Amino acid sequence: MGIEQLNHNFLTGNLENVVNWSRARSMWPSTFGLACCAIEMMSTGAANFDLGRFGMEVFRASPRQADLMIVAGRVSQKMAPVLRHVYDQMMEPKWVISMGVCASSGGMFNNYAIVQGVDQIVPVDVYSPGCPPGPETLLHSIITLHAKIQSGEIMRRRAATGGGAALQLAPPVAPRARAEGDAAVKLLDAPAGTARKTARKTG
Repeated sequence: MGIEQLNHNFLTGNLENVVNWSRARSMWPSTFGLACCAIEMMSTGAANFDLGRFGMEVFRASPRQADLMIVAGRVSQKMAPVLRHVYDQMMEPKWVISMGVCASSGGMFNNYAIVQGVDQIVPVDVYSPGCPPGPETLLHSIITLHAKIQSGEIMRRRAATGGGAALQLAPPVAPRARAEGDAAVKLLDAPAGTARKTARKTG
């Protein structure tokens, strides 16, 4: 039996796989919250969701110690050069997650004061949808980025194009669809007469 028949492990893996594995599991995000999405980003690092499971519990105050920028919120024209300056100071290889519709496309702020997409300033690797995206959506974005880094796909794209991967995640599931088993939601969805009868029985 040749070595190609062995299961892939730390003995048979090549150096590139080891480097990509370590990159994906040692990300340090920079603290760059801009608007309401930043509250959801803080929640992701708190006890309920615990980014520490992925080795990311340390949000660095210095961009020279960070390799992931989570752009959480709308980017104003005044903030754009600051964002680019912070990005330029981050160590290579570095990654960018555009968190929320305002960062990704300007959102509802279609005016001269707001940048209509942070990809005009920095290369974006993952777009996280929502207004604002919940911690679950941000975690999904981070896990997707980890998988692409470990596979080496993002590094190949970056070498070919010089930009980010621009992965677009599916929009999050609506709260009503998640809670369709909830009695309160069933009561709201029922016809008016049925809802009154049910309310009297449960009351």
